[in-house]
Amino acid sequence: MPVELTVWNTALCAFAIVNAAAWLSAQRRLRRRADELPAGVLATRRAMLGLSAIYVLGCAFRSALPMLDVQRICLHDGVLSRIAIGRGVATIAELAFVAQWALMLREAAGREARRVIGQAAVALLPLGVAAEIVSWLGVLTRNNLLHALENSLWTLGAALVLVALAALPEGADVRRRRMIGVGIAAVAAYVAFMVAIDVPMYLQRWHASGETVLPLAVGMVEVLRRCVPTPLVAAWREDIPWLTLYFTAGVWLSIALVDAPALAEGSQVLSATKTFPVRPRAR
Repeated sequence: MPVELTVWNTALCAFAIVNAAAWLSAQRRLRRRADELPAGVLATRRAMLGLSAIYVLGCAFRSALPMLDVQRICLHDGVLSRIAIGRGVATIAELAFVAQWALMLREAAGREARRVIGQAAVALLPLGVAAEIVSWLGVLTRNNLLHALENSLWTLGAALVLVALAALPEGADVRRRRMIGVGIAAVAAYVAFMVAIDVPMYLQRWHASGETVLPLAVGMVEVLRRCVPTPLVAAWREDIPWLTLYFTAGVWLSIALVDAPALAEGSQVLSATKTFPVRPRAR
């Protein structure tokens, strides 16, 4: 394997270990904060901690065994190096991350159920599910136009989060304002990256492919087979930036959400049977 890919894969694995240690640290901090947090906030943070664990583990798996779904290539030849497995792990991890944000915004809506924030909280998970369905269709058919649509849906979801976060600072104390500011900066950077780089990349690939697509049955056979180890830098270069950010900054944000202060006084107590959806009351 070329040195560039070896270094990149090794760095991803090292980050996965660091990320696991950061998650354990967040778990310890939450235990120490348990007596200080309102019951509803503590329930939310515990749920978010579990969801973050799913995301951290999913990204660790994909860091160790990188794969490119449409291209059907991977770095390592192993029994787990199958696009269906990698895509399945990604689906579970990404929905867990979306659920974290939905829980956070649900809490932020507060008892008054502020309309913009509450509606964003309700919309996030359905948007995530829609993006995953489109992603699977894009993988099976090798249709990059569907991947452009998928990433447009993720961008829309992030834009909803951005709008909701922008509505939060009113009445917030200094600590909450600082956390909200960091969140706005992170989500705005993600939106900018998706609009300027990620979505155009898939549109360019769609045009270059001649708009050809595979039948679903053929695609299913392909993703269930072992993918082809392809240690060629040129085959990976265009995807390395977003994969690296995904497995580092994305995971750090997931862990940071667990440490966030309560975003609304008197946050709602979560029940085990009804977490989603929560419809905001009309004013």
